[in-house]
Formats: sequence, C-alpha cells, structure tokens
Amino acid sequence: MLYPFHNRRRDPFALMQSVLGDFDRIAPTRGQPVFPAVNVWQGDEAVAITAELPGIDPADIDISVKGNVLTLSGERKAPEVPEGARWHRNERGYGKFSRTVRLPFAASDDTVEARVANGVLRIVVGRPEEDKPRKIEIKAA
Repeated sequence: MLYPFHNRRRDPFALMQSVLGDFDRIAPTRGQPVFPAVNVWQGDEAVAITAELPGIDPADIDISVKGNVLTLSGERKAPEVPEGARWHRNERGYGKFSRTVRLPFAASDDTVEARVANGVLRIVVGRPEEDKPRKIEIKAA
C-alpha cells in the first residue's frame, strides 16, 4: 500500500496546498472578513455605530432604521483600469454589501444622524425620551 501523499512528497508545496485546500473545504469563510467592519457602543443618550468605508462615495450608501434594526447597505465600485492592463495584486473586494445592527431600543429616522470623515461613517441613533433611564426621587416618609 502506498502512502497517500507519496506523489506529493516530491513537491513540498503540493502537500501544503492540499492541506490548505482541505481547510478551505472545512471552513470556507476563513480569511473572508465581513465588510464593512463596524463598531457599536451605547451611552445614556444614544447608540453610535462606526463603519469603515474607504473609497466609497456617500451617495452609494443607504442607511435605514425600522424598529430596533439599523441597516447599512451600498456598493463599492470596482476601479477602472486601462484596457490591456494586468493586475499584479487585487485584494480589495468590490460589489454590493449590507450590514444589519440590532439596536437596544426602537428608533425612528428623525433620531438618526450620519457623517463621513476620512473613510469612516459615523451613525448616531438618539435614544427616545421614554426609553432613557430616569432618576427616581425618594420621598421622605
């Protein structure tokens, strides 16, 4: 009986590629980051969401809020390259994207503010007055 990798022993890279291929079949999402990367934090007055969107025109971004779900979607367009040009490296992804963030409270469009600076989108969702924590006064007996 031959060792299963007998033919691959002659080429050390063939064995490595085979093993990496096995990993890709087991975990196909390995190495594929979610786009755009987001951070979410909450304060007493609002929830803030930041999303990294370098090179994307704000006109190509849609933000919507329904109940306690905020959806960020859009498209990163592929760069135009001259005819006959060859890629040497093409690591940035292009195409449509969508991220959904569950908010800790129901919100409406009029409490949402969005700004873009240096390729980072910052969305602030104001907390409704009725949902804000209130200090309860203790009365003396």
